[in-house]
Amino acid sequence: MPVKFADRMATVHRSFIREILKVTEDPSIISFAGGLPNPELFPVSDLEAAAVKVMEETGPQSMQYSTTEGFQPLRQYIADRYKEKKGIDVDADEILITSGSQQCLDLLGKVFLNAGDNVLIERPGYLGAIQSFSIFQANFLTVGLENDGPDLSELEKVLDENEIKMFYAVTNFQNPSGLTYSPEKRKGVAEILSGRDIIFVEDDPYGELRFMGDFHKPVVRGFLEENGILLGSFSKVAAPGFRLGWMVCPGDIRDKMIIAKQASDLHTSTFAQRVIHRYVTDFSLDDHIEKIRERYGNQREVMVKSIEEYFPAEVKVTRPEGGMFLWVTLPEGMSSMDLFDEAIKNKVAFVPGRPFYVDGTGENTFRLNFSNSDEARIVEGIKRLGAGIKDFLAN
Repeated sequence: MPVKFADRMATVHRSFIREILKVTEDPSIISFAGGLPNPELFPVSDLEAAAVKVMEETGPQSMQYSTTEGFQPLRQYIADRYKEKKGIDVDADEILITSGSQQCLDLLGKVFLNAGDNVLIERPGYLGAIQSFSIFQANFLTVGLENDGPDLSELEKVLDENEIKMFYAVTNFQNPSGLTYSPEKRKGVAEILSGRDIIFVEDDPYGELRFMGDFHKPVVRGFLEENGILLGSFSKVAAPGFRLGWMVCPGDIRDKMIIAKQASDLHTSTFAQRVIHRYVTDFSLDDHIEKIRERYGNQREVMVKSIEEYFPAEVKVTRPEGGMFLWVTLPEGMSSMDLFDEAIKNKVAFVPGRPFYVDGTGENTFRLNFSNSDEARIVEGIKRLGAGIKDFLAN
């Protein structure tokens, strides 16, 4: 007898990137595909010491159920850090701790989206958000990205001509493009959104990973005071295995998010929250982030210089000042999906760009990750990939 699945599952597929990562399990493949932090930089010994102290001091409490909102000292730490590092005022009571920032997307869908609601995303957009909001049968509209953020005239036109429920954006070192919104674009986005009945969701998992240039205030609280939600995560600055993220939102919205989270997992891991809090209390998160910035900055520089040496001049690439990704645009008519098949034969992998576009475009684009490879493998992988691109152009 056939199983009757919910209608929402008909158009949602497995994560394209997760499927690619199965291919790259072969250790002989040089992979630029995953959006993975470098595991060599995980603060294993410090986290071990923090975990031991948590068990010694509050063992039973760390094993117990806890509040949905999250461990209050951890929420206060996050609020204080926003003031210190971002220059914005956040109250600890506005913060909800989540099981990774990916859960934030799921909660946003549950709280805000009805089937057929219009969600505006960047073009190209974050694949995890596309997959998450697709579960709730959202209708996607897009705004194109320029070198310093969204095309403001296109943004205003889309908002004027459509009823948009939510605008989701990654403003720092965007996934997949690596682009960052300039202060002028941040202000422009806020001015366009002001007075409109639209929820603006600013996802910021990479914001502290800047290794050149100036830090910018978030759009939410920095330029936009109403209908803004800010997402954050410890995955890129500590360790993704802890699955600790958070959202900052006004009290009336947070109350609804709490209800949705209670229906999902009751609360995020008590033990993980206490260990991370002990870690940031006993050790310097800033010193650790500085190590990440130095390593990623060097790896980014090696990848950019290797691309300049081995890629044809017709190929365009972004040059982000932080984060984990470069975005490559091939000449028109070239297919990155076809190039991927050939690249795998040469033991190198990347993520083709088409899945990051909900309108079927992006055939000639792809994403490269520089955070999870050492410098020697970056040089060799880009050399192999450049040779493959030259062969494609020749044919």
